[in-house]
Amino acid sequence: MALYGEKMLARNALERFREKNRGKKIVFTNGCFDILHRGHVELLVKAKGFGDVLVVGLNSDTSVARLKGAGRPLVAEGDRSCVLAALEAVDYVVVFGEDTPLETIRALEPDVLVKGAEYESGTIVGATYVEEHGGRVERVPMLKGFSTTALIEKMRR
Repeated sequence: MALYGEKMLARNALERFREKNRGKKIVFTNGCFDILHRGHVELLVKAKGFGDVLVVGLNSDTSVARLKGAGRPLVAEGDRSCVLAALEAVDYVVVFGEDTPLETIRALEPDVLVKGAEYESGTIVGATYVEEHGGRVERVPMLKGFSTTALIEKMRR
């Protein structure tokens, strides 16, 4: 992770980060990214296209375990954050420990919030907050046939 340390943001530094990047369009998306696959990469590339700076919120190991159950994550957060940071489309990674990224979204105040189209408009965490603060929400169509859960099931067979 030290290799990509300059791309790691602490949540308590997000307000300062926002001020430093005033005038740039900040895009935020989030996820567990337990096993990074093509579907994730395409979402991240599309997300980057909505603005100038892409910040990816990454669920911590404890958050993933609560959300996905026993045996998850398969890949530790330090490794997941390093892999994300190595992607050209990703400018910054911030790890959060809650089940949702709402507090991270409030601290960052992104101009654009991006989620996969499988999320209905009314169910996207932080959407109301972003829109109330002048931002917008973009739902990106997901690449069919790519899902971490499906990959794990395939490996178990």
